[in-house]
Amino acid sequence: MKYLFSSLLFLGLFLPARNFYAQQVSQFLQGKIVQTDESGLSQPVTGAAVYWQGTTVGALSDKNGEFRLSRTTETSRLIVSYTGSQRDTLETSGQDSMIIFLKTVLELDAVEITARNKTTGISFLNPLKTEIISERELLKAACCNLSESFETSPSVDVSFSDAVTGTRQIQMLGLAGPYTQITRENIPDVRGLSALYGLTYTPGPWVESIQLNKGAGSVVNGFESIAGQINVELRKPETADRWYFNLYANQMGRGEVNINSAHKIGENWSTGTLLHASDNRFKQDNNDDGFLDNPVGNNFIAINRWKYIGNNGLMFQAGVKGTMSRQTGGQMNFIPEEHKGSALFWGLILNVEKLEGWTKIGKVFPDKPWKSIGLQISGGNHGQKSYFGLNQYDAQQQTGYANLIYQGIFGNTNHSFRTGASFQYDRYAETFNAVPYDRMEMVPGVYFEYIFSQPERFSLISGIRADYHNIFGAFFTPRIHARYVLAKNTVIRASVGRGQRTANILAENNGLFASSRVISIQGDGSNKPYGLNPEVAWNYGLNFTQNFRWDYRDGYVSLDFYRTDFQNQIVIDLDESPQKAIFSNLTGPSFSNSFQIMAEYEVIKRLDVRLAYRWFDVKTTYSSGLLEKPLVSAHRAFANFAYESRSYWKFDLTVNVQGRKRIPFTGSNPEPFQLPTYSPAFFMINGQISKVFREKLDIYVGVENLLNFRQTQPFISSENPFSEFFDSGLVWGPIFGRNIYMGMRYKIK
Repeated sequence: MKYLFSSLLFLGLFLPARNFYAQQVSQFLQGKIVQTDESGLSQPVTGAAVYWQGTTVGALSDKNGEFRLSRTTETSRLIVSYTGSQRDTLETSGQDSMIIFLKTVLELDAVEITARNKTTGISFLNPLKTEIISERELLKAACCNLSESFETSPSVDVSFSDAVTGTRQIQMLGLAGPYTQITRENIPDVRGLSALYGLTYTPGPWVESIQLNKGAGSVVNGFESIAGQINVELRKPETADRWYFNLYANQMGRGEVNINSAHKIGENWSTGTLLHASDNRFKQDNNDDGFLDNPVGNNFIAINRWKYIGNNGLMFQAGVKGTMSRQTGGQMNFIPEEHKGSALFWGLILNVEKLEGWTKIGKVFPDKPWKSIGLQISGGNHGQKSYFGLNQYDAQQQTGYANLIYQGIFGNTNHSFRTGASFQYDRYAETFNAVPYDRMEMVPGVYFEYIFSQPERFSLISGIRADYHNIFGAFFTPRIHARYVLAKNTVIRASVGRGQRTANILAENNGLFASSRVISIQGDGSNKPYGLNPEVAWNYGLNFTQNFRWDYRDGYVSLDFYRTDFQNQIVIDLDESPQKAIFSNLTGPSFSNSFQIMAEYEVIKRLDVRLAYRWFDVKTTYSSGLLEKPLVSAHRAFANFAYESRSYWKFDLTVNVQGRKRIPFTGSNPEPFQLPTYSPAFFMINGQISKVFREKLDIYVGVENLLNFRQTQPFISSENPFSEFFDSGLVWGPIFGRNIYMGMRYKIK
């Protein structure tokens, strides 16, 4: 398979280049889109869509209003569409270039809406299968933070790390969250010490959209992606509402306020501020196990950034983000000032402070819009002080990142490339029960990515990067993505690629500290992180997407299959003994097979239905042999119903059915502290009703876990949490019941 991949990569990088200069200009249509402003001057239009009538072959105009589009043999009629302007159809026969003047909607006597924008979608043109989750989709649920933003997406599974912290963690392709690269506007975000809790530090009302890719991502974004990539786009200072207010409260005692502002300063500058504060001060124990259902505490998070967009293609932005989180949990009678570190009451203290900053500098050449150069720089400091009963974990991380990207073409825009160099720096200082685990990692690297694009038939992205790790040495990361159009509305994709990452075994598994398990790290005593090897895996993927129109309404069906094979993995063995958690290098096979089918269609006017079924086969070699990965459901069924009335009432309902999950071995415990081999299957129902007034005020009320289903025994030995049998980490279902919430959103444009 590796030799086959190398051959494919060679062909992808070099074979298409043979005919670079055989392409003739007549195979393309290029042009400029302009619009008259209030003073009567013509101004370029950015982001206007142009596509051939009856096809999916299209492009967007750039900052200068210019576009370049491959011709198709099916038609010569070009459709031009832009928000706020009249949709137009033009005949382009005999023309190689043209200037298109858009007419505003105000000049029309009437406007007829014949299509609705979907809240989610799958890119038809991108060789990477990209699921786009819009802001409108995020409004279907409470979405208080990023970890709660995937309730209406079947591609991401959300579970709880333990029964004490209440932390939600995500899974893709049956693999834990750290195997998914999470970026904020294409800069690494949730990683290192923030791998477990970092999703909660991006409030949902800050998010403009989310792009989700399964499998190996682009080499431009680094080498760490194994299961996929999630890129989060925040509200932009140049396009966001001047003011945006969000209030939220639920019956669990949690209250939140978000205030976003955006202002333009002069012609080229804009600034935006995002503020978040949340508080939960009411102790609750609805299942009478003596432990808080949710920690009490508060979060304060803020972002301020500035952006410059010049008239000569120069762009610049810089921002700073601060996070402060204080959480207390454990037994109801635990008082931090009195009981911290004692065996009188079991308690949780989790304090996090994080400061980070970033800047982006880019240049697009107006006379050559396909040519650009950009520099991304980010850095930060993350500090955590925490107590889990008698376990103490303190950690500090300083991180730095730089990425220089150059983009150009070979001959014409059918053959483009991206190349550059990156540098990743991390310094960790961890202490677990007075045992230090310190290290410094530096990884410089270079990369090259070739893109061949004929949107009407075939597209290819093939890339390779070479990096040098100061501890693990040199390694290569090849990746390739291909897209082929079988028919007008039918596309298949294939991908293969390698990923490598350093496992932060303590930060990524804090939930194990909320138990009496002895942490055993079976390293080799070297200077490697924890004495363990890096995690290395190959990911292979196939995807089939069929768009269709039935009864004048659009829909699609998507099928995908992904397999991940680990060459090395840091295995967490919870089966050898209920009193141990053993970390070791992989000694046998470990793999994940993932199959998903998803369909979406507007069944009747304004009623969108999304259905999905997902199957996982995830196995790892443990001390007792090849076993199913624990606490992962092999089967999941999903349904989402969204209806919007003409009077702006919105009704959303999501149903999730989770199959049984394997529970780690507890048979050597006394009988009262034993759990069954498998959990039962269960299903969850979430719903929300909202009303929009004059497109400014949005009032919503919703419910999570409508049927009030809860895991019957989230703790083992909760009555004696300092015994050797105590464990809060074997969570397979919801640990708190029905949750009713309400809120409001108000914006000033």
